[in-house]
Amino acid sequence: MCILAKYKDYPEAILKGRVLPVSSNQKLNSYLKELAEICDIKKNLTMHMARHTFATSITLSNGVPIETVSKMLGHTSLKVTQIYARVLENKISDDMSLLKDRLGW
Repeated sequence: MCILAKYKDYPEAILKGRVLPVSSNQKLNSYLKELAEICDIKKNLTMHMARHTFATSITLSNGVPIETVSKMLGHTSLKVTQIYARVLENKISDDMSLLKDRLGW
């Protein structure tokens, strides 16, 4: 709640009808590059990589339905989200274990 209160009267957010200010991909990529240097990360971090990681490692691999992830990413088609949704091996194993438990095997 403190973050929302901090940006409540932020001119850019008010002007664009947003709750929080939104930076451009170019600016966010610049921040990610700076963070990578500080943390001695050798990869070229990008917003695209961050979205992909969010979709796969954080949401889908923790059981969030692909339809929900699609909405969160702002995709108009589920097919677009499926590009992000490479199924991880441990996710297959977890899903099969759940099925096994439900079927009483």
